[in-house]
Amino acid sequence: MESLVNMGAPDFTLYNEKEEEVSLRDYRGKKVVLYFYPKDMTPGCTTEACDFRDHHEEFVGLNTVILGVSGDESSKHTKFIEKYGLPFSLLVDENHEVAKKYGVWVLKKMYGREFMGIERATFLINEEGIVEKEWKKVKVKNHIEEILNSLR
Repeated sequence: MESLVNMGAPDFTLYNEKEEEVSLRDYRGKKVVLYFYPKDMTPGCTTEACDFRDHHEEFVGLNTVILGVSGDESSKHTKFIEKYGLPFSLLVDENHEVAKKYGVWVLKKMYGREFMGIERATFLINEEGIVEKEWKKVKVKNHIEEILNSLR
């Protein structure tokens, strides 16, 4: 899929960990860091979520909301949030519809096996709902600094 940069971010409505509906359009007037990750409680995803947690106040100070998206159900998101004290919502994309809209539901290979899964990716969406920047095939180390540098 081609880049979404300078295009309107695909709108969506998903349930969060509290089974409340969350729509991207609800955040107009704020910047949104929309990050897709494969699975709750896995090492890379935990590191990434904790990095967002540890820099949360800085994101808030930059008028930016963080939303994480994976295919996990709300009860797993709740456990993940409680275990690591995450101060932002995790959204449930069980049918991978939003991941598909953002081009991050892809064929993956691991240990000689092929399967469909979420590619780690982050989208920076501006106050008007336009994708300002995207990071695909994200490597967790130093990723938070890349995002914050784009916001400053």
